[in-house]
Amino acid sequence: MSASPAGTARTLFRKLWESHHIVTDEGESLLYIDRALAQENTYHAFVALEAQGRPVLRPDQIYAFTDHYVPTTGRAQGLAGIPVAEIRNMVVQLQDFARKYGINLYGIDHAQQGIMHIVPPELGIVQPGLALIGNDSHTSTHGAFGCLSYGVGASEFAHVMATQTLWQTLPSTLRIRVDGRLGFGVAAKDLILAIIATIGADGATDHAIEYAGSAIAALSMEARMTVCNMSIEAGGRAGMVAPDETTFAYLEGRECSPRGAAWERALDFWRTLPGDPGAAFDREVVLDASLIAPTVTWGVSPAHALPIDTAVPDPSHAGNAKQQGEWASAIEYMGLQPGMALTDIPVDRVFIGSCTNARIEDLRAAAEVARLGKARVPAWVVPGSQTVRRQAEAEGLDRIFIDAGFEWRDPGCSLCTAINGDQLEPGERCVSTSNRNFRNRQGPGGRTHLASPAMAAAAAIKGRLVDVRTLIG
Repeated sequence: MSASPAGTARTLFRKLWESHHIVTDEGESLLYIDRALAQENTYHAFVALEAQGRPVLRPDQIYAFTDHYVPTTGRAQGLAGIPVAEIRNMVVQLQDFARKYGINLYGIDHAQQGIMHIVPPELGIVQPGLALIGNDSHTSTHGAFGCLSYGVGASEFAHVMATQTLWQTLPSTLRIRVDGRLGFGVAAKDLILAIIATIGADGATDHAIEYAGSAIAALSMEARMTVCNMSIEAGGRAGMVAPDETTFAYLEGRECSPRGAAWERALDFWRTLPGDPGAAFDREVVLDASLIAPTVTWGVSPAHALPIDTAVPDPSHAGNAKQQGEWASAIEYMGLQPGMALTDIPVDRVFIGSCTNARIEDLRAAAEVARLGKARVPAWVVPGSQTVRRQAEAEGLDRIFIDAGFEWRDPGCSLCTAINGDQLEPGERCVSTSNRNFRNRQGPGGRTHLASPAMAAAAAIKGRLVDVRTLIG
């Protein structure tokens, strides 16, 4: 991709792409990658690297996290607390590879262990203007800081470790502008579910999304991360928000953030990143924030989302035959009936956690609801990192959850991925603050309803889907 002509207005994405562009060949661009995030499944990338006999070019810019396979109970026993050998081996192998190649490791016993999309922002590893990849689709989370961030496969990750570069095709651009103010009881999770329901699960395929508008600007960094995290659920290659004073305030003073004169130079650069006035996007979608209500999913796609005060849709009302079949199949799998009020759906379990909603603000929101009653169904609260866990305990949030009958657990991906011993039983219905409600996602035959932390806590104390506004109003 050639540089923009002089005087051409550029989007945030174009500035990021051009600043990392090295050369274009046969329609693909070679990009310089600043930092890379690994987790247990990156094992295959390390194996590929070893097969080629290649070293890691810049081990100081590779960060490894144990999160997908670590248990969320029995952690006092360390590795011995992982009863399943296959799961334990995944954790051990990542730690062995990290030590062998000298990359940064936040292992199971590390004081800052946690989910790979929660720990890096906490430490200031993620900063505006960077190009960052991860061996996980939800690496889009970090675009909340005004950087180019997305997930890649094992072979691509191995290429980055060996060369600090990556061949990529140029995506189209999509601006999603949300104007106005979110209403009472409406959270960032409701916002992104409403967006995906509007544009569809493939509505941003092969696009880099920039979220903009007054409603986005009003979000905290943690809320922006929730929105960018689920960009992939709309088919997006990446999601991002232009950096602003909220971004800078969040990063200042963090462990890996610039300091002193370097901080001032960084600010000068970061302030040049927002898109220029008049910069053009390939597509644009506009939403009114005031029309968004607390939202839950009813089916097997994040796009199967509706306001909580509505009902399971009737397939006969679908827009076309394909959609009619998809709705009918989803309703059958979920064990629901067309026209059934969403608030009449009983639940068996609640999960509050994941890289989407396990930050301190998420736990505070859930605790505000949990203090209003007692859990009627098993409910797990899984902090996203050891830092979040310690802060929540210092604020007494753990006691609120425990007193309300919720189970307070150790950090990890837990029930979001269901590959660590935490999973649903066949037919079990769960309200989850995670990002995917696909068939079998949380365990074979498991049924998942995505919701915000407050909505999930409300479901726990009522034993069914419920409009959280009726509890906190």
